[in-house]
Amino acid sequence: MGKEHGYDKQLLHLQIELVKLQRHIITEGRKLLIILEGRDGAGKDGTIKRIIEHLSPRDIRVVALPKPSDVETTQWYFQRYVEHLPAAGEIVLFNRSWYNRAGVEKVMGFCSDAEYREFMRTVPLFESMLGEAGITIVKYYLDIDRKEQKKRLEARREDPLKQWKISPIDEKALKHFDDYTEARDAMLMGSDSASSPWIVVRANDKKAARLAVIGDLITRIEYKNATKQEVDGKIICRFDETCLTNGMLAR
Repeated sequence: MGKEHGYDKQLLHLQIELVKLQRHIITEGRKLLIILEGRDGAGKDGTIKRIIEHLSPRDIRVVALPKPSDVETTQWYFQRYVEHLPAAGEIVLFNRSWYNRAGVEKVMGFCSDAEYREFMRTVPLFESMLGEAGITIVKYYLDIDRKEQKKRLEARREDPLKQWKISPIDEKALKHFDDYTEARDAMLMGSDSASSPWIVVRANDKKAARLAVIGDLITRIEYKNATKQEVDGKIICRFDETCLTNGMLAR
């Protein structure tokens, strides 16, 4: 009971800060794009729910695109994402993003090797262009270990309120755990930059991960009357090569 109360109190504090941040975004006409990637079951949906819970729905959008249509597969890869980018005064959250190509598409063979290589070559350029256009990009990768993923995917199948989350890809997530690890590492190494960095999150503890993401997010943009935040470096940190070997990312 005490631990739960402590979580609720911290979450409320952070959500109040998010309201201040959104007010700044609206007033100053900023454009904020938040990308959440991670393993299946890592808690992206729950984190997004807590971020948007008390924010103005007119000025924030969550984008979770389905698989591309036959027409979209013939377009420039980034084309279908561009129309969802934030306008002035908006926050947009991508629940999975163009990084599908570096993750599930790569692992499951939904794209060719040439398409994958082209993506990895061009995504830093694309994000650099977005930055020059005034869009602030914050990228989070939520990671869980094999045991935790198995537990969460099994619980998902048994929970009647989470049936919408079940997909054929879920069934293969554990089988391809090592393949996803390899693809994750290549993605983080190849698409991290000073202007568009990856923030990695140890998400085995869902609630701690949510607090860490929100706590980190509100430090990414300066806003009026901000309360100083302390983030737990054992749960969340700016990606660098050491994250691949120091336990921040599951092997």
